[in-house]
Amino acid sequence: MDIVILAVVIALVAIGAISGLVVGSRKKKQLPSPPPPSAPTITAPPAEPHVGDEAETPRDEPRRTIEEVGLPEAEQAVETPVAVEGPVIAEPAAPEIEIPEPTAGRLVRLRARLARSQNSLGKGLLTLLSREHLDEDTWEEIEDTLLTADVGVASTQELVERLRERVKVLGTRTPEQLRTLLREELLTLVGADLDREVKTESGLETPGVVMVVGVNGTGKTTTTGKLARVLVADGRSVVLGAADTFRAAAADQLQTWGERVGARTVRGPEGGDPASIAFDAVKEGIAESADVVLIDTAGRLHTKTGLMDELGKVKRVVEKHGPLDEVLLVLDATTGQNGLVQARVFAEVVDITGIVLTKLDGTAKGGIVVSVQRELGVPVKLVGLGEGPDDLAPFEPEAFIDALIGD
Repeated sequence: MDIVILAVVIALVAIGAISGLVVGSRKKKQLPSPPPPSAPTITAPPAEPHVGDEAETPRDEPRRTIEEVGLPEAEQAVETPVAVEGPVIAEPAAPEIEIPEPTAGRLVRLRARLARSQNSLGKGLLTLLSREHLDEDTWEEIEDTLLTADVGVASTQELVERLRERVKVLGTRTPEQLRTLLREELLTLVGADLDREVKTESGLETPGVVMVVGVNGTGKTTTTGKLARVLVADGRSVVLGAADTFRAAAADQLQTWGERVGARTVRGPEGGDPASIAFDAVKEGIAESADVVLIDTAGRLHTKTGLMDELGKVKRVVEKHGPLDEVLLVLDATTGQNGLVQARVFAEVVDITGIVLTKLDGTAKGGIVVSVQRELGVPVKLVGLGEGPDDLAPFEPEAFIDALIGD
């Protein structure tokens, strides 16, 4: 009996040992083997799935026990934390102040550019006047040439009559005599004795105030900025008033022009009251002891009544500070006789004191100078001859006529 019990005990012990070995082997197979000491484990972030990719089943990654995580030393833990400064963002650099080209003789320097577009008028007239027999057909061709150049009907008839008389008295005509004759008559027509100075001095303690008017699209705001350069080149300090509040880009455009020459621009919200901005601009000019305040106005021509009310209000408000010294009308020379319609409307609304002819190069016709002066009774004071910042020049009749008829 004892032998049977002993055999059963030995059998149970053997079965237990075998079961332990099996369980142990299963556990060893489930645990990953630790990496060798010489090759540290690098854990990379899982790649993000792309559109259309199947989601991948996450894999088990080794985790460290709390004993394996290194803790900071006591001295390091009580040290004062150091603030990490963010990146320093540099302020935008102030725009570099430009030195405009001197205005003295500017039109003479631009004569070659003017001559390229205007020479056809002068050459055409000289060719016709050089014919041996000046019959009625020839004089009609001379009239057509002048009308095509936008000289205007009344001015053309006046010039042709004077040329007829002088050619008859002159008799034999040399090319040089004809050129001298034509130059004298065109100078008379343009008005060499007119006062073409832009009035920028009030005679009081307040700055001179110049209001710039004209239809949008004629280069009015650009002309105001270029005029600021002309004044700065002549040693004047300028404040700009962006009173064209109905065109979103007008104030930004004017401010850019001002920043180039160091002129301050007074502006308001889009759609704001133009008269209020004009008032603030003159007030700022007085505070800064500026020499000149230039006010750019809106160029809408929806109704004459609305235009009159708006410009009239600007004029009245500005004159609370002092007199309005100059009102310049900007006209696009390429519009020819159509531009005279716009000129008449503005002349009825405000007292125009001077004209600025833009885009006088290219396809422009030089005769517009004559016709617009005769129409409005005020002189052309400035001409724009290109897209460059210094292409606005004081109008000089002699230089203009010389470019018109060529050498």
